[in-house]
Amino acid sequence: MPANGPYLIALTLASIGLLLFLILVVRLHAFLALLLSSMALGLAAGMAPAQVLKSVQTGFGEALGFIAVVVGLGAMIGRFLEHSGGGRELADWLLEKFGRDRAAWAVLTAAFLVGLPIFFEVGFIILVPIVWNLARESKRSLLFYGMPMTAALTVVHALVPPHPAPAAAAQLLGADLGRSILYGVAVSMPMAILGGIFYGGWISKRLNIPVPEMARQSAETSSTDTGSPPPVWLVILILLMPVIFIFAATIFEMTDAPGKSILGFFGHPFTALTVTTLTAMIVFGSARGLSRDRIAIMATNSLAPIGTLLVIMGGGGAFKQVIVDSGVGPYAGKLLASSNVSPLIVAYIIAAAMRVAQGSATVAIITAAGIVAPLVKGLQGYQPEMIVLAVACGGTILSHVNDAGFWMVKEYFGMTVPQTLRSWTTMKVIVSVFGFGLVLAAQAVFGG
Repeated sequence: MPANGPYLIALTLASIGLLLFLILVVRLHAFLALLLSSMALGLAAGMAPAQVLKSVQTGFGEALGFIAVVVGLGAMIGRFLEHSGGGRELADWLLEKFGRDRAAWAVLTAAFLVGLPIFFEVGFIILVPIVWNLARESKRSLLFYGMPMTAALTVVHALVPPHPAPAAAAQLLGADLGRSILYGVAVSMPMAILGGIFYGGWISKRLNIPVPEMARQSAETSSTDTGSPPPVWLVILILLMPVIFIFAATIFEMTDAPGKSILGFFGHPFTALTVTTLTAMIVFGSARGLSRDRIAIMATNSLAPIGTLLVIMGGGGAFKQVIVDSGVGPYAGKLLASSNVSPLIVAYIIAAAMRVAQGSATVAIITAAGIVAPLVKGLQGYQPEMIVLAVACGGTILSHVNDAGFWMVKEYFGMTVPQTLRSWTTMKVIVSVFGFGLVLAAQAVFGG
């Protein structure tokens, strides 16, 4: 171990403090804050200025070389699904199949499926009218249906690639994307059920939230020019197509079946998402009368919201690389390997602290993954996919007044701040702790 190891750890902690100071106090954009903190850490650790810049460039490029393609294609798929009305059609179909008595389960299932390719905010806007209508017709508290929707959307957004945060964490931690999706789905399902169905049902009996005035105004002004929505089977096929390709390739990779290399090509996330994107453009676009120019415009517009996310991801990669090149990563990794503290606990606490401090789950998960990656590299007995889950569970905890999602839920559900804290914020804490408990249990059973 290097003699200056403790000093390097102190510098890293100071750089994290600087990062939070720049974001919370100076109100600097997270991307700029990550770059400045990375440079400050490298220079303070004694790296040559040219080496610091090289590390930033390398880390930024490695982080985005994979993730930019995945997130970009995922955004396009979500945009065409949203425009076609397929998400709402799927929700209506599920309500019909489940029946009104089990409508909360239908909302949860619809939100989970719609949330796979679509950001939390977009899925929320698509599904919230259904929640309003159910609450109005049943005379129940809006939370009885609203909590299943928000729980499913938020856990999928935090835990399941190709959503930006878990996809970036998988890239930074060297995890397999197919297994990350599989594990993320397996953990997020019980998390959503606990937070949405059980806690949602419990809190809805104690907080009677009526349908807000916004619901009436939205119904009066809503209109669509997309015609009849696509059939439900087609919506489900598009949603599951990339997952099917990736899982099939992962399974065949373990065998000597003929054609393994071809399936591996189509099962790579790049190819699987590209095929799905082109299919979505056809069935949700040109087959519904959209011109090529209109399709191109929609594809272009879908990429605009992810620009900020991508540079933040790159900044997280730069921060990670400086930690590695300064020497603190290998040193801290050796300390962690020789201690009795589980790296899963370290990953969870770092992500949770980042989330509580600055509000954004995406920034928290990506930054925490960048910090943790050098520490856990080469550790025996821990799959990188499990560390991704620990980071994601930590990053989704305690949404409060510094989180845009908090205010979105508050306004669309017509709640006060205390009511939002009792419902939405408490649900986020419950699902985060429960999800991390599942990760620890899985590690205890299946870990090395």
